[in-house]
Amino acid sequence: MTTAATADTDLTPADPTAGTGSSPSVRDVPEIVRRRLSTLDRRFNPYSWLITLIIVTVAGILRFAGLDKPKGYIFDEVYYPTDAWDMLQHGFEWDEKVNGAAYVVHPPLGKWLIALGETVYGNNEMGWRFSTAVAGTLMVLILIRIAFRLFHSIVLAGIAGLLMTLDGFQLVLSRTSLLDIFIGLFILMTFGALVLDRDHYRRRWLRALERGYDPQKTPTVPLIVPWWLLAAGITFGMACSVKWSAAFFAPFFAALVIVWRVQARRSAGVRGPVLAGILGDLGWLLLCFGLAIGVYLASWTGWFVTDNGYFRHYRADNGWSEPPVIGALLNLAHYHSEAFNFHTGLTEKHTYQSWPWQWLLLGRPVAFYWSTAGNCGAPSCAAEILLLGTPILWWSFLPALGALAWFGIARRDWRAYAIMTGAVAGLLPWFYFAVKDGRTMFAFYVMPALPFLILAVVYVLGAIMTPPGGMAAGANRSDRQLIGAVAVSTYVVLVALCFAYFYPVFVGTLLPYDDWSVRMWLGGRWI
Repeated sequence: MTTAATADTDLTPADPTAGTGSSPSVRDVPEIVRRRLSTLDRRFNPYSWLITLIIVTVAGILRFAGLDKPKGYIFDEVYYPTDAWDMLQHGFEWDEKVNGAAYVVHPPLGKWLIALGETVYGNNEMGWRFSTAVAGTLMVLILIRIAFRLFHSIVLAGIAGLLMTLDGFQLVLSRTSLLDIFIGLFILMTFGALVLDRDHYRRRWLRALERGYDPQKTPTVPLIVPWWLLAAGITFGMACSVKWSAAFFAPFFAALVIVWRVQARRSAGVRGPVLAGILGDLGWLLLCFGLAIGVYLASWTGWFVTDNGYFRHYRADNGWSEPPVIGALLNLAHYHSEAFNFHTGLTEKHTYQSWPWQWLLLGRPVAFYWSTAGNCGAPSCAAEILLLGTPILWWSFLPALGALAWFGIARRDWRAYAIMTGAVAGLLPWFYFAVKDGRTMFAFYVMPALPFLILAVVYVLGAIMTPPGGMAAGANRSDRQLIGAVAVSTYVVLVALCFAYFYPVFVGTLLPYDDWSVRMWLGGRWI
């Protein structure tokens, strides 16, 4: 891991020309500037991709095996798969009871994605769970690649992917037709695009310096088109098109982009790095959010191009003018106002509701499925699907966040505060709403924060394996690495064993009742 002395560099020393895409420099750029602007070597690393392929294959097997069981709808599958099927028939959600448009309070994209599976496999269990299993598997893939780019370590990247693969919470949501796995995927994709944008921005600055740009003499900064930032706008729009709660990440991610760009300009020697280029930064961010809004509106295409969607002609139905395009947008705005009022006023008690301060402690997991039917070889049997994070992993999150905050301050490591930013964005707003209006909440709301919580654990594991003076710490290196490797390996093995122990209650395996009961470690809180 980095030390305070190299706070703006990456995990390991980089080749001075690595990642620049250029031949030897035209201008003599100081080595310290090269190091501060260095990024991951862009050369293809076959070993990192081999590890990625192996872990993603295991993740896919766990998520697709027996995906069509249990039969029938479980938990909120009574809503989203049926909405998705109706959208295939009508272009919008349909209510069979009234033979007309259904009133729903979540945007359409997640249901359209569920509908993709139903298009291939039909309106059955495999059809409506297929897309969520794909999304859950893709999350493992993307997390591995992000971790490799952050830590420049195949081992740590592999551990990140393995921990997500072996997390019961992510597994259950990957095998159930709810919306939360999609918002988790798109938020993770957005973060990955922002990390790529950071690297792209720094490489372009280094290239400009090599080609003779002198920040001390030139008041304007080079024009750098942030393609990855624009891609982040698209994926962020997709996340908001699944659930509005994705918008919580907007100010946090925007601040992260600004900070990274200011740091890059400071590293390049720009005078007044905050003001220099800030208008460009804000302009690109506005364009990014414009793309997000465009994607969001596009997700409502089925509602726009038909006439019978809920509130589709609200203004005309109430005797008001409804001009083309503008009228439709005003009707959609009214729809959103009503849906927002629904969310803010939702305080109805539910057996499995929980508060944000319970989530990381596994204080109240959600039972998705329960059955006592079948023969398990015992007088009484039980089959349950419990939305429960793998306990050893989840009970590591709070200590890892504390350690991450310490490392972020002590080492001034950009990776630490980037990971913390994602975790805070996914958790803190829910604390605010819990205190403000006491709205009904469930543990699966934490899904978008999960990748950042896992990255926090991986960061700390990397620190455990690294000598205090860094990877070049001489004689201390082998002893510290050996002890650290043993400790980290022990932790990963314990997580794997814990996952295997709880696996039956992640997938609904029929067990003797006593075997099920002993897995309820927190008693009534898990029942």
